[in-house]
Amino acid sequence: MSSTPPRQPIVILISGRGSNMRALIEHSRSETAAYSICSVISDRADAGGLEVARSFGIAARALTPAKGIERVEYDQSLAAAIDACSPSLIALAGFMRILSAPFVERYAGKILNIHPSLLPKYPGLHTHRRAIEAREAEHGVTVHFVTEQLDGGPPVIQARVAVETNDTEDTLSRRVLALEHVIYPQAVDWFCEGRLRCEAGKAVLDGRILSEPVQFAGTEREKGS
Repeated sequence: MSSTPPRQPIVILISGRGSNMRALIEHSRSETAAYSICSVISDRADAGGLEVARSFGIAARALTPAKGIERVEYDQSLAAAIDACSPSLIALAGFMRILSAPFVERYAGKILNIHPSLLPKYPGLHTHRRAIEAREAEHGVTVHFVTEQLDGGPPVIQARVAVETNDTEDTLSRRVLALEHVIYPQAVDWFCEGRLRCEAGKAVLDGRILSEPVQFAGTEREKGS
């Protein structure tokens, strides 16, 4: 008689309201989830997501950087807090600090991020505004592994929306956000099921290198060849 594999522990890093964090938490309560959340950590004491996490009974704490502290020194404190949970994965969910090279190297292949654009287009901030100003026909969101290059790690899965002629940053961001809440739990499940890994700078899913990210269209589609 087969037994259900144990759920893998993850840590979520946030800086704000934590809407993707909430989506990850809510999915973790489902029977099919491959992970559990052992801790939520924020670099901001006023992050609304901390109280949201606590309302679900999840340990949540602020680890705010002292004035003038070097990035590497802060990241050492952050790593100590993370290692207390021995997580299988770190999920960035609106975590706005740029992580230092030693931190990224320490957890190489074990950090996922979600970015509101169809990477490699529009790394960084204000992605919805930039997509509208560029008159893009479509926009979207990408889950990717984290490397030293800002928003430049191997992409795993994307979801796309059409950009309407009357779209504003707000209307476009709302449609993209709804898809973020679907594909991020999917990618975390893949990783925690042992299906997804980062190898030699490439995302590998079910033993196949993803030359292109999986394209989400309501159901899982054929993976990139």
